[in-house]
Amino acid sequence: MVYLTRRVTFSAAHRLWSNQLSEEENYHIYDKCANPNGHGHNYILEVTVQGMPDPHTGMVINLTEMKQIINEQVVKWVDHKHLNHDVPWLEGTIPTAEILAIKFWERLEHAFPSDMLYEVTLHETENNVATYRGQA
Repeated sequence: MVYLTRRVTFSAAHRLWSNQLSEEENYHIYDKCANPNGHGHNYILEVTVQGMPDPHTGMVINLTEMKQIINEQVVKWVDHKHLNHDVPWLEGTIPTAEILAIKFWERLEHAFPSDMLYEVTLHETENNVATYRGQA
């Protein structure tokens, strides 16, 4: 099995806040990330697919096609957006790196050929990274 990863970057703002928690609990849990106006990140998204290279092309998937899928399903929706307000398919979520990795997976899994998507990794900062491989 060959694993092929495409890396893209985007910038977005978000606010970490749960309506199920009190204001005090939100600030205790999310600290400065609960800022009422939000804050931004320069995210790095890595999407990994799996498969065997096609004997005629030598590719698991054409990287141009992979780039197009990632841009259409995720990047065009989130780049330079406020994730809490501007992205309909994130409505009602707390846009942590963990939740974003899951939501990005959900957008991508049906856009790639069956069972090709292997892993979605989101770097929120150089120190905070979330990886999702779908439900077991």
